[in-house]
Amino acid sequence: MDWIAHVLPNVVSLGWSGDDGWLTSIGQTLFMTFWSAIFGGILGLIFGIGLVLTDEHGIKANRVWFNIFDKIVSIFRAIPFIILLAFIAPVTQEIVGTQIGTTAALVPLSLGVFPFYARQVQVALSGVDHGKIEAAQSVGASFWDLVFDVYLQEARSELVRVTTVTLISLIGLTAMAGAIGAGGLGNTAIAYGYNRFSNDVTWIATLLVLLFVLVVQLVGDFLAKKLDHQSR
Repeated sequence: MDWIAHVLPNVVSLGWSGDDGWLTSIGQTLFMTFWSAIFGGILGLIFGIGLVLTDEHGIKANRVWFNIFDKIVSIFRAIPFIILLAFIAPVTQEIVGTQIGTTAALVPLSLGVFPFYARQVQVALSGVDHGKIEAAQSVGASFWDLVFDVYLQEARSELVRVTTVTLISLIGLTAMAGAIGAGGLGNTAIAYGYNRFSNDVTWIATLLVLLFVLVVQLVGDFLAKKLDHQSR
């Protein structure tokens, strides 16, 4: 411990608990990642499915609805996240009651990640064999049967892969949100590392973010391979 305190003095001085502690920062990062993944994931899944179903080759082809889904996703994807944070600040204020903090960050994080995930879902579902869709329709499968038992079932391993990619991207967004006051490891790296010339704090915060990314990647790869084997 003496050696660690000597090599990483600023890291040790932050401590584990308290408002500035490492456990607090890690908890805030996990909180933002989890809940924005839930909210943004639901939105992205809805829009991704909508894009596939209303496409000209979809089971509910509808040019008007497809254009609506497509334009909303494209507009939000085109807005840089750092600008989105400021752009929707009044909306965040109305929903959460504040524009700063980890809870407030959930609104821009969810809106920032959902268009990316929607496109990923669209690509994953577009790869489903149309022969299986037609076969299901020929035996009288309902609309919801086609969505859940054909599209989502057949694309489940690919959906796990794109979800993994999206989660990794989301972890990066939480770090960016933290850099402007939302808390988490991004805030620790900037406020207590970079701004105070404490390189050891910046390094450890970066390593922890990389560790989160590695864990998500390993778990995602494992689940995707397992689902691949089950579908064969």
